Amino acid sequence: MANKLYTSDFLVIGSGLAGQLFSLKVAGKASVHLVTKSTLTESATYRAQGGIAAVVAEPDSYDQHIKDTIRVGAGLCHPDVVEKFVRAGAEVIKDLEEYGVTFCKDDTCGEYELGLEGGHSERRVLHVKDHTGKDIELALADQVRKNKGITIFENHMGVNLFVKNNRVAGAYVLDINTGEVERFSAKTIILASGGAGRVFLYTSNPDVATGDGIAMAYRVGATLMNMEMMQFHPTLLFHPKIRSSLISEALRGEGAILVGSNGERFMKNYHPDAELAPRDIVARAIDNEMKKTGADHVWLDISFKDSEFVKDRFPAIYETCLKAGVDITSEPIPVVPAAHYMMGGIKTDMHGRTDVEGLYAIGESACSGFHGANRLASNSLLEAAAMAKFAADSALEEIEQEPEVDEIPPWDPGEATDADELVVITHLWDEIRRLMANYVGIVRSQKRLIRARNRIGFIVREINQFYWDYKVTKDLIELRNISLVAEVIIKMARMRKECRGAHYNKDFPDKWESPLDTILKKGFSPIKP
Repeated sequence: MANKLYTSDFLVIGSGLAGQLFSLKVAGKASVHLVTKSTLTESATYRAQGGIAAVVAEPDSYDQHIKDTIRVGAGLCHPDVVEKFVRAGAEVIKDLEEYGVTFCKDDTCGEYELGLEGGHSERRVLHVKDHTGKDIELALADQVRKNKGITIFENHMGVNLFVKNNRVAGAYVLDINTGEVERFSAKTIILASGGAGRVFLYTSNPDVATGDGIAMAYRVGATLMNMEMMQFHPTLLFHPKIRSSLISEALRGEGAILVGSNGERFMKNYHPDAELAPRDIVARAIDNEMKKTGADHVWLDISFKDSEFVKDRFPAIYETCLKAGVDITSEPIPVVPAAHYMMGGIKTDMHGRTDVEGLYAIGESACSGFHGANRLASNSLLEAAAMAKFAADSALEEIEQEPEVDEIPPWDPGEATDADELVVITHLWDEIRRLMANYVGIVRSQKRLIRARNRIGFIVREINQFYWDYKVTKDLIELRNISLVAEVIIKMARMRKECRGAHYNKDFPDKWESPLDTILKKGFSPIKP
């Protein structure tokens, strides 16, 4: 059965900061097909509130930003990667400004208005009020739409990669509107499809964050690394009807405090930096307070600050909370921790190259070694932009040496029929997410992880059978992907018998005191299919 065939130099899967910036960097020098599962601007980038960390003013320094990143990364950061990305910060900011992003500046001196967030020793977070990611995403999308060298495919979802002799040659992509699987042949494929927060029941991530790129890469032999390192953001708005609404760490940077159900501040009991401790520590502290008291949330209070300052600095959060019936200028915000950012992913070098030839991964899909075991606040947008820049430079050099694009074989659906048990997809999806929340959350144990392993094994077998029996749909592909990602997270979590960064196993409270190269040679991470 013939399928539509599209051919280009680059196939970019994902349209967040990393995917769009890469496309803009290479367009004009090569042909680009940009595939995105929803609309061009639906991404985790769009939801990023705090900002982007970069050294742009004294007394800050590259050395200090590097030290902060490595300290928060709890020993798993790759120092050479950290140095390269941090030193690229000023250039990244310049690039974004040239594409139309206007970061906040002080009205009197014209210098950048820099925010402070947990884990940082200096103010270095450039922002656009509290909707930085939205402004970046919209500015880049405007440029992408205008660029004639980029062909955009919205509502298109990657199904599988096609690899021959360990070299990627293309991808099978579902047109969600028509239900048809199309072929995309390319010299080089860039996976920029984001993280996998939807694997967990409670997350700040958008609905599209189902680990698609990670799962596709793993199925063709790419190495995954540090998948057990899922960062839980300490403060998600607790509200029955408003889902996935993040309350930025920047509030705590401006003095907001966390209080328990008794109205007392508690973070000073857990860390000398209190509310500005690294995210893993704050999230575990909140989790512990909730378990001690039986409360279903804690409170984040900034109401003691000047109301006009709060509304001007955090306009989006102010409006969101008002819809939830909370005026943050006069009362505290109910908050809970939630899955937020995956430090692990597809193992890459600092240019985004994977161990499958012609296949790159950038942004949250990738594990470059920048974040280590715990991401420093606002380093995610820095990594996405830096990787897009370095990957573009490397990929452009490589395609000049590559032969013409090979046509990949037609998609063969076999004897698959339309699914008549769609409710099973919904039930399995819910089962996986609850399983992960209950057994592979902020605090883990060997018993919980073994229980999770046993249950996910049964679920994966059931989903695989379901996948081969029925025609692919968006929901079925996402279910297949989250089940695989969940299985790998559980496997890696069981193998890491220590507490480090975002991975906290109460049965192994000590941290391995091993150099990075020794840890990586233990065999649990990275992992092959």
